[in-house]
Amino acid sequence: MNTVEAVKTKEDIERVEKLLRKHGGDIYGDLWRVGVNLALRISDLLTVKYDDIKNGHLKVTEGKTGKGRDLRINKTAQRLIDARSQRYPEHEYLFQVDSNRAKDKPVSRETVARKFKEIGEIVGVQLGTHSMRKSRGWAMWSDGVPVEKIAMVLNHATPAVTMRYLGITQEEILQTYDDYEL
Repeated sequence: MNTVEAVKTKEDIERVEKLLRKHGGDIYGDLWRVGVNLALRISDLLTVKYDDIKNGHLKVTEGKTGKGRDLRINKTAQRLIDARSQRYPEHEYLFQVDSNRAKDKPVSRETVARKFKEIGEIVGVQLGTHSMRKSRGWAMWSDGVPVEKIAMVLNHATPAVTMRYLGITQEEILQTYDDYEL
């Protein structure tokens, strides 16, 4: 399995979004930005229907864990969801394609992975479908959110899983001894 990376700055998150829009269209740019904001696994994000969204909340049952979740949709994600709903009022899925071969279905995970990989090559980051979750986790970590809270957001079993997931390395841990001389 290939390791994918987080996009580690807000500026680079926006850059990836812009490149996805330029090289793939609004569906990929919207998917990236909503995905970074909701931190869902791609398999769960692609199954989101407009009916799952009510009063600023999204109710999902995670495919991997079987656990139900209630997520609050922030302003950025809500703005993108509303715009998609207005542009595509006939769509059932949030990220539905219009091709005849995949009529009334969401964009495929494989197609998203290919598009993300293409943009990753441009920006020099190993991008994949999991990069959205990792980027949100990394942004939270960088802003000082406790790893225990990030673990809860990502629905990880333990903070240790989250630390591995974020790619916090032994060297970064050792660096704290130099950074925090008291």
